[in-house]
Amino acid sequence: MESQSVGNSELRSSRLVYGCMRIVGDYSAEARQKGKQALRTALEAGFTHFDHADIYGDGKCEELFGEVLQENPGLRQKILITSKCGIRRKGQPNPEDPARYDFSEGHILQSVAGSLKRLKTDYLDILLLHRPDYLFSAEEVAGAFEKLKNSGKVRHFGVSNFRPSQVNLLQKYCPIPIITNQVEINIHNISSLLDGTLDQCQELNISPQAWCPLGGVVYPAWGNTFTEETEIRIKREFDLQAEKYNTANWIIMLAWLLKHPARIFPIIGTTTPARITAALQALTIKYSREDWYRLLEARNGYPVP
Repeated sequence: MESQSVGNSELRSSRLVYGCMRIVGDYSAEARQKGKQALRTALEAGFTHFDHADIYGDGKCEELFGEVLQENPGLRQKILITSKCGIRRKGQPNPEDPARYDFSEGHILQSVAGSLKRLKTDYLDILLLHRPDYLFSAEEVAGAFEKLKNSGKVRHFGVSNFRPSQVNLLQKYCPIPIITNQVEINIHNISSLLDGTLDQCQELNISPQAWCPLGGVVYPAWGNTFTEETEIRIKREFDLQAEKYNTANWIIMLAWLLKHPARIFPIIGTTTPARITAALQALTIKYSREDWYRLLEARNGYPVP
Protein backbone atom coordinates (compact mmCIF):
# COMPACT_ATOMS: atom_id res chain seq x y z
CA MET A 1 0.00 0.00 0.00
CA GLU A 2 1.33 3.41 -0.97
CA SER A 3 1.43 6.06 1.75
CA GLN A 4 1.73 9.83 1.83
CA SER A 5 1.73 12.73 4.27
CA VAL A 6 -1.54 14.31 5.37
CA GLY A 7 -1.35 18.04 4.70
CA ASN A 8 1.67 19.66 6.30
CA SER A 9 1.52 17.38 9.35
CA GLU A 10 3.83 14.59 10.43
CA LEU A 11 1.05 12.06 9.86
CA ARG A 12 1.47 9.47 7.12
CA SER A 13 -1.60 7.73 5.82
CA SER A 14 -2.25 4.86 3.47
CA ARG A 15 -3.22 6.39 0.11
CA LEU A 16 -6.60 4.70 0.37
CA VAL A 17 -8.59 5.45 3.52
CA TYR A 18 -11.02 2.89 4.92
CA GLY A 19 -14.46 4.37 5.60
CA CYS A 20 -16.24 2.89 8.60
CA MET A 21 -19.77 4.19 8.00
CA ARG A 22 -21.22 0.76 7.14
CA ILE A 23 -19.33 -1.60 9.44
CA VAL A 24 -22.29 -2.36 11.73
CA GLY A 25 -24.82 -2.91 8.95
CA ASP A 26 -28.25 -3.60 10.45
CA TYR A 27 -26.69 -3.94 13.95
CA SER A 28 -27.22 -7.71 14.00
CA ALA A 29 -24.56 -10.05 15.37
CA GLU A 30 -23.94 -11.33 11.83
CA ALA A 31 -23.48 -7.78 10.48
CA ARG A 32 -21.10 -6.90 13.29
CA GLN A 33 -18.95 -9.94 12.55
CA LYS A 34 -18.94 -8.97 8.88
CA GLY A 35 -17.80 -5.50 9.89
CA LYS A 36 -14.96 -6.88 12.00
CA GLN A 37 -13.87 -9.12 9.13
CA ALA A 38 -13.88 -6.09 6.83
CA LEU A 39 -11.65 -4.20 9.25
CA ARG A 40 -9.26 -7.15 9.53
CA THR A 41 -9.10 -7.38 5.75
CA ALA A 42 -8.40 -3.65 5.44
CA LEU A 43 -5.58 -3.91 7.97
CA GLU A 44 -4.07 -6.91 6.19
CA ALA A 45 -4.30 -5.03 2.87
CA GLY A 46 -2.27 -2.17 4.31
CA PHE A 47 -4.93 0.40 5.16
CA THR A 48 -3.62 2.49 8.04
CA HIS A 49 -6.22 5.27 8.10
CA PHE A 50 -9.80 4.71 9.30
CA ASP A 51 -12.57 7.29 8.88
CA HIS A 52 -15.40 7.63 11.40
CA ALA A 53 -18.07 10.10 12.47
CA ASP A 54 -20.00 10.40 15.70
CA ILE A 55 -23.28 9.78 13.84
CA TYR A 56 -22.26 6.66 11.89
CA GLY A 57 -24.52 3.91 13.10
CA ASP A 58 -25.59 6.28 15.88
CA GLY A 59 -22.16 5.72 17.44
CA LYS A 60 -22.17 1.95 17.05
CA CYS A 61 -19.55 2.03 14.28
CA GLU A 62 -17.10 3.67 16.66
CA GLU A 63 -18.04 1.16 19.36
CA LEU A 64 -17.33 -1.79 17.06
CA PHE A 65 -14.00 -0.29 16.05
CA GLY A 66 -13.19 0.16 19.75
CA GLU A 67 -13.76 -3.56 20.25
CA VAL A 68 -11.30 -4.32 17.45
CA LEU A 69 -8.72 -2.07 19.09
CA GLN A 70 -9.14 -3.87 22.41
CA GLU A 71 -8.79 -7.25 20.70
CA ASN A 72 -5.51 -6.17 19.07
CA PRO A 73 -3.03 -4.72 21.61
CA GLY A 74 -0.54 -2.39 19.96
CA LEU A 75 -2.74 -1.69 16.93
CA ARG A 76 -3.61 1.87 17.98
CA GLN A 77 -0.04 3.11 17.55
CA LYS A 78 0.09 1.74 13.98
CA ILE A 79 -3.00 3.45 12.57
CA LEU A 80 -4.67 6.83 12.13
CA ILE A 81 -8.21 7.42 13.34
CA THR A 82 -10.29 10.28 12.00
CA SER A 83 -13.71 11.16 13.35
CA LYS A 84 -16.18 13.91 12.53
CA CYS A 85 -18.67 15.98 14.48
CA GLY A 86 -21.19 18.75 13.96
CA ILE A 87 -24.34 17.01 12.67
CA ARG A 88 -27.19 16.74 15.16
CA ARG A 89 -30.20 14.61 14.27
CA LYS A 90 -33.83 15.57 14.73
CA GLY A 91 -35.02 14.95 18.28
CA GLN A 92 -31.59 15.21 19.90
CA PRO A 93 -31.42 15.82 22.74
CA ASN A 94 -35.02 17.08 23.03
CA PRO A 95 -37.94 15.56 21.09
CA GLU A 96 -38.84 18.92 19.51
CA ASP A 97 -35.29 19.76 18.34
CA PRO A 98 -34.83 19.98 14.55
CA ALA A 99 -32.06 18.39 12.52
CA ARG A 100 -29.22 20.89 12.49
CA TYR A 101 -25.49 21.56 12.41
CA ASP A 102 -23.72 22.57 15.59
CA PHE A 103 -20.18 23.92 15.84
CA SER A 104 -20.64 25.36 19.30
CA GLU A 105 -17.67 24.76 21.57
CA GLY A 106 -19.73 22.75 24.00
CA HIS A 107 -20.99 20.36 21.33
CA ILE A 108 -17.56 19.88 19.74
CA LEU A 109 -15.98 19.02 23.10
CA GLN A 110 -18.86 16.75 24.05
CA SER A 111 -18.77 14.98 20.69
CA VAL A 112 -15.05 14.27 20.93
CA ALA A 113 -15.46 12.93 24.45
CA GLY A 114 -18.15 10.55 23.19
CA SER A 115 -16.07 9.38 20.25
CA LEU A 116 -13.03 8.70 22.44
CA LYS A 117 -15.15 6.69 24.85
CA ARG A 118 -16.72 4.60 22.08
CA LEU A 119 -13.43 4.09 20.25
CA LYS A 120 -11.67 3.20 23.50
CA THR A 121 -8.75 5.47 22.74
CA ASP A 122 -7.23 8.51 24.40
CA TYR A 123 -6.92 10.62 21.27
CA LEU A 124 -8.04 11.17 17.69
CA ASP A 125 -5.38 11.68 15.05
CA ILE A 126 -7.70 14.00 13.11
CA LEU A 127 -11.02 15.66 13.98
CA LEU A 128 -13.14 16.97 11.10
CA LEU A 129 -16.08 19.35 11.21
CA HIS A 130 -18.65 17.26 9.34
CA ARG A 131 -20.81 19.78 7.45
CA PRO A 132 -20.63 23.58 7.61
CA ASP A 133 -22.76 25.08 10.37
CA TYR A 134 -24.44 28.18 8.94
CA LEU A 135 -24.22 29.76 12.39
CA PHE A 136 -20.65 28.84 13.20
CA SER A 137 -18.29 31.31 14.83
CA ALA A 138 -14.76 30.76 13.57
CA GLU A 139 -13.37 32.18 16.80
CA GLU A 140 -15.44 29.78 18.91
CA VAL A 141 -14.36 26.80 16.80
CA ALA A 142 -10.73 27.89 17.08
CA GLY A 143 -11.11 27.99 20.86
CA ALA A 144 -12.53 24.45 20.92
CA PHE A 145 -9.69 23.20 18.70
CA GLU A 146 -7.07 24.75 20.98
CA LYS A 147 -8.61 23.11 24.05
CA LEU A 148 -8.65 19.72 22.35
CA LYS A 149 -5.10 20.15 21.08
CA ASN A 150 -3.72 21.29 24.43
CA SER A 151 -5.42 18.43 26.26
CA GLY A 152 -3.95 15.85 23.87
CA LYS A 153 -7.38 14.58 22.84
CA VAL A 154 -6.95 15.56 19.17
CA ARG A 155 -3.64 15.75 17.31
CA HIS A 156 -4.77 17.50 14.11
CA PHE A 157 -7.84 19.12 12.59
CA GLY A 158 -9.66 19.32 9.30
CA VAL A 159 -13.03 19.97 7.73
CA SER A 160 -15.54 18.18 5.56
CA ASN A 161 -17.76 19.56 2.80
CA PHE A 162 -16.32 23.07 3.25
CA ARG A 163 -16.16 25.58 0.42
CA PRO A 164 -12.88 27.49 -0.02
CA SER A 165 -14.38 30.64 1.54
CA GLN A 166 -15.35 28.67 4.65
CA VAL A 167 -11.88 27.19 4.94
CA ASN A 168 -10.39 30.67 4.66
CA LEU A 169 -12.74 32.03 7.32
CA LEU A 170 -11.89 29.30 9.80
CA GLN A 171 -8.17 29.44 9.11
CA LYS A 172 -8.13 33.22 9.61
CA TYR A 173 -9.14 32.81 13.26
CA CYS A 174 -7.59 29.40 13.93
CA PRO A 175 -3.80 29.24 14.41
CA ILE A 176 -3.90 25.46 14.10
CA PRO A 177 -3.47 24.38 10.45
CA ILE A 178 -6.37 22.72 8.65
CA ILE A 179 -4.75 19.61 7.15
CA THR A 180 -7.61 17.98 5.22
CA ASN A 181 -10.94 18.72 3.54
CA GLN A 182 -13.18 15.71 2.97
CA VAL A 183 -15.57 16.35 0.08
CA GLU A 184 -17.68 14.35 -2.33
CA ILE A 185 -15.75 13.66 -5.54
CA ASN A 186 -16.94 11.16 -8.14
CA ILE A 187 -17.89 10.96 -11.80
CA HIS A 188 -21.22 12.65 -11.04
CA ASN A 189 -20.04 15.35 -8.64
CA ILE A 190 -16.97 17.20 -9.94
CA SER A 191 -17.74 20.51 -8.22
CA SER A 192 -14.42 20.40 -6.36
CA LEU A 193 -12.67 20.66 -9.75
CA LEU A 194 -14.64 23.79 -10.59
CA ASP A 195 -15.23 25.75 -7.38
CA GLY A 196 -11.61 26.16 -6.26
CA THR A 197 -11.64 23.42 -3.60
CA LEU A 198 -8.85 21.33 -5.11
CA ASP A 199 -6.95 24.47 -6.13
CA GLN A 200 -7.00 25.65 -2.53
CA CYS A 201 -5.90 22.23 -1.32
CA GLN A 202 -2.80 22.46 -3.48
CA GLU A 203 -2.15 26.09 -2.54
CA LEU A 204 -2.40 25.55 1.23
CA ASN A 205 -1.14 21.96 1.38
CA ILE A 206 -4.50 20.63 2.53
CA SER A 207 -5.08 16.96 1.72
CA PRO A 208 -8.42 16.34 -0.02
CA GLN A 209 -10.30 13.16 0.83
CA ALA A 210 -12.97 11.89 -1.56
CA TRP A 211 -16.11 10.48 0.02
CA CYS A 212 -18.52 8.51 -2.17
CA PRO A 213 -15.79 8.13 -4.82
CA LEU A 214 -17.67 5.37 -6.64
CA GLY A 215 -21.01 7.18 -6.86
CA GLY A 216 -22.34 6.87 -10.39
CA VAL A 217 -20.23 3.77 -11.05
CA VAL A 218 -20.97 1.08 -8.44
CA TYR A 219 -24.09 2.70 -7.00
CA PRO A 220 -26.24 5.74 -7.88
CA ALA A 221 -24.64 9.07 -6.98
CA TRP A 222 -26.26 11.28 -4.35
CA GLY A 223 -28.83 13.51 -6.05
CA ASN A 224 -28.17 11.93 -9.43
CA THR A 225 -29.06 14.23 -12.33
CA PHE A 226 -27.64 12.16 -15.18
CA THR A 227 -29.96 11.15 -17.98
CA GLU A 228 -30.04 7.56 -19.20
CA GLU A 229 -28.21 8.69 -22.33
CA THR A 230 -25.42 10.21 -20.23
CA GLU A 231 -25.10 7.12 -18.07
CA ILE A 232 -24.79 4.92 -21.16
CA ARG A 233 -22.11 7.20 -22.63
CA ILE A 234 -20.10 7.20 -19.38
CA LYS A 235 -20.36 3.44 -18.99
CA ARG A 236 -19.16 2.94 -22.56
CA GLU A 237 -15.99 4.90 -21.80
CA PHE A 238 -15.47 3.10 -18.50
CA ASP A 239 -15.82 -0.23 -20.32
CA LEU A 240 -13.24 0.76 -22.90
CA GLN A 241 -10.74 1.88 -20.29
CA ALA A 242 -11.36 -1.12 -18.06
CA GLU A 243 -10.52 -3.37 -21.01
CA LYS A 244 -7.42 -1.31 -21.83
CA TYR A 245 -6.06 -1.47 -18.28
CA ASN A 246 -7.36 -5.01 -17.64
CA THR A 247 -9.37 -4.09 -14.57
CA ALA A 248 -12.89 -3.18 -13.44
CA ASN A 249 -14.78 0.05 -14.10
CA TRP A 250 -14.71 1.10 -10.45
CA ILE A 251 -10.94 0.66 -10.31
CA ILE A 252 -10.69 3.08 -13.25
CA MET A 253 -12.70 5.59 -11.22
CA LEU A 254 -10.24 5.35 -8.35
CA ALA A 255 -7.32 5.75 -10.77
CA TRP A 256 -9.03 8.86 -12.19
CA LEU A 257 -9.13 10.40 -8.70
CA LEU A 258 -5.57 9.36 -7.86
CA LYS A 259 -4.30 11.06 -11.02
CA HIS A 260 -5.15 14.54 -9.75
CA PRO A 261 -2.12 16.57 -8.53
CA ALA A 262 -3.90 17.53 -5.30
CA ARG A 263 -3.13 13.93 -4.25
CA ILE A 264 -6.63 12.92 -3.31
CA PHE A 265 -7.21 10.23 -0.67
CA PRO A 266 -10.21 8.13 -1.86
CA ILE A 267 -12.31 6.67 0.95
CA ILE A 268 -13.19 3.00 0.42
CA GLY A 269 -16.40 2.04 2.21
CA THR A 270 -17.18 -1.49 1.07
CA THR A 271 -17.42 -4.26 3.66
CA THR A 272 -16.79 -7.00 1.08
CA PRO A 273 -13.27 -8.37 1.67
CA ALA A 274 -12.56 -9.10 -2.01
CA ARG A 275 -13.41 -5.53 -3.00
CA ILE A 276 -11.34 -4.05 -0.18
CA THR A 277 -8.32 -5.95 -1.45
CA ALA A 278 -9.09 -5.26 -5.12
CA ALA A 279 -9.12 -1.49 -4.51
CA LEU A 280 -5.32 -1.59 -4.27
CA GLN A 281 -5.16 -2.29 -8.01
CA ALA A 282 -5.87 1.40 -8.62
CA LEU A 283 -2.50 2.27 -7.12
CA THR A 284 -0.65 0.22 -9.72
CA ILE A 285 -2.31 1.64 -12.84
CA LYS A 286 -0.23 4.04 -14.91
CA TYR A 287 -3.27 6.08 -15.81
CA SER A 288 -2.77 8.53 -18.66
CA ARG A 289 -3.72 12.19 -18.91
CA GLU A 290 -5.46 11.39 -22.19
CA ASP A 291 -7.72 8.78 -20.58
CA TRP A 292 -8.47 11.17 -17.72
CA TYR A 293 -9.79 13.69 -20.23
CA ARG A 294 -11.63 11.03 -22.24
CA LEU A 295 -13.60 10.12 -19.13
CA LEU A 296 -14.29 13.78 -18.37
CA GLU A 297 -15.54 14.29 -21.92
CA ALA A 298 -17.79 11.25 -21.64
CA ARG A 299 -19.14 12.61 -18.38
CA ASN A 300 -19.83 16.10 -19.76
CA GLY A 301 -21.00 15.05 -23.21
CA TYR A 302 -18.68 17.49 -24.93
CA PRO A 303 -14.92 18.14 -25.20
CA VAL A 304 -13.17 20.79 -23.15
CA PRO A 305 -13.48 24.24 -24.77
